[in-house]
Amino acid sequence: MDLGIAGKWALVGGASKGLGFGCAQALVREGVNVLIVARGAEALQAAADKLKAEARGTEVLAVATDITTPAGREAIFALRRDFDIVVTNAGGPPPGDFRDWDRDTWIKAVDANMLTPIELIKATVDGMAERGFGRIINITSSAVKAPIDILGLSNGARSGLTGFVAGVARNPKLAARGVTINNLLPGAFDTDRLKATMVGASQKTGQSIDAVAEARKKTIPAQRFGTSEEFGAICAFLCSQHAGYMNGQNVLADGGAYPGTY
Repeated sequence: MDLGIAGKWALVGGASKGLGFGCAQALVREGVNVLIVARGAEALQAAADKLKAEARGTEVLAVATDITTPAGREAIFALRRDFDIVVTNAGGPPPGDFRDWDRDTWIKAVDANMLTPIELIKATVDGMAERGFGRIINITSSAVKAPIDILGLSNGARSGLTGFVAGVARNPKLAARGVTINNLLPGAFDTDRLKATMVGASQKTGQSIDAVAEARKKTIPAQRFGTSEEFGAICAFLCSQHAGYMNGQNVLADGGAYPGTY
C-alpha cells in the first residue's frame, strides 16, 4: 500500500534505537525525509547511517541533542522548522518505588514525557494547518490504559499528555485542516526499555531476568514481545494519507495483553 507521504518531512525523537528507530525506518522506506534526534551522538550516527543505506533519494539528518531542553529544541529548529510529521519519543523515566521519588524526580519525568511533546506540538502544529497536512504521533505507553506499579513516573506524566491531546486534537482549526494528533501506546516490545523494566522486576521479586521475561510473555496472548519494525509500521500508517480520519486516539499495540472492552 502506498501511504501517500513520500517527500514529506518528519521529525523523529529518540530515534537512535528501539521504537523511535523503528518509526524512522518505516518512514524512510515510504520515501519520507527524516530528521532524527537522540542524546547519544555515536548511536545516533550509527542509526543515521542505517537509514541512509535504505533511503532512496530522501534526506536523513541527525541532531545529537537533548530534545527535552529549550536549547535542544532550538538546535533542531535551527536546521528545519516546517515538519509535516512529528513523532515525539523522549524515552520513559526509570522504574521504582514512588516513596523514593522527590519533587525534582517528578518534575524531570513530567518535563520529558508531557511538557516536551506539548512544546513540539506547539512549535509545529500551526504550520501543518496552514499547509493542509500534519501528523503528530506521541509514543506513550500501554501503562496509560493499564498502569504498572513500578512505572509510576511514566503513568503520571504520560496520562497528563493523554489528557492534553484529547482536547487539542479535536480543535476544528486543526482537525478540519488535515492535522491529526494521536498517541501510539506500546505494550511489551523487545527494547532496552523493556529490559530495564524486567531488571527492576527481577530485583523486586528475586527471580532471574529470564524467568521474569518468560512470565511476562505468558501474560500476552501473542506469547511474545513485539518488534520495533512492527511498531514502526503502525506509526507509518498513522502518519499516512489513509489515516486522516483517525484523530485524538490512543492506539494500543500490545499483542492483545490489555483486556479493554468490546
